[in-house]
Amino acid sequence: MSKKKGLSAEEKRTRMMEIFYETKDVFQLKDMEKIAPKEKGITAMSVKEVLQSLVDDGMVDCERIGTSNYYWAFPSKALHARKRKLEVLDSQLSEGNQKYANLQKSIEKAKVGRHETEERTMLAKELSSLRDQREQLKAEVEKYRECDPQVVEEIRQANQVAKEAANRWTDNIFAIKSWAKRKFGFEENKIDKNFGIPEDFDYID
Repeated sequence: MSKKKGLSAEEKRTRMMEIFYETKDVFQLKDMEKIAPKEKGITAMSVKEVLQSLVDDGMVDCERIGTSNYYWAFPSKALHARKRKLEVLDSQLSEGNQKYANLQKSIEKAKVGRHETEERTMLAKELSSLRDQREQLKAEVEKYRECDPQVVEEIRQANQVAKEAANRWTDNIFAIKSWAKRKFGFEENKIDKNFGIPEDFDYID
């Protein structure tokens, strides 16, 4: 039997995003290096590289707290990215349609009272290329229009779950700070400074 083919870079990225969306949780690198191989078949050695590529592309958020990096990604971020992509595609499609129309006029003008010429042949080739590009853009635009009201509602609900999860983390941090103050007599501002907790750290409304 042939050896099983490994995951492509894009498949790894997709599967890693599934971990974030399915759990709606926040992870450290060491957590992902345990979870990704077991649940998504992503080799532990490639986890860091895949995660960084998602951070670089703005699909995953990363924040350094104390000495550790924390990673998370919520569906709302994906929705905003899709909207931005759709705006770019719509703009490109509009430009393509205008070029197509102008080129069509040039060809019609070149036909008047003329035989086949090098210029007309070149324009025809360019028109054909633009037609192909336009069809590709149309297909991609339709793909990004899949964000219907139902999807938006699902994302809204996911945001609520994410907010509740974030506030549970906030609860835990406040509880630990309170315990440290009672147990060791630490001052709150020193705790915040040592653990990289910002001054405006609070619950999400």
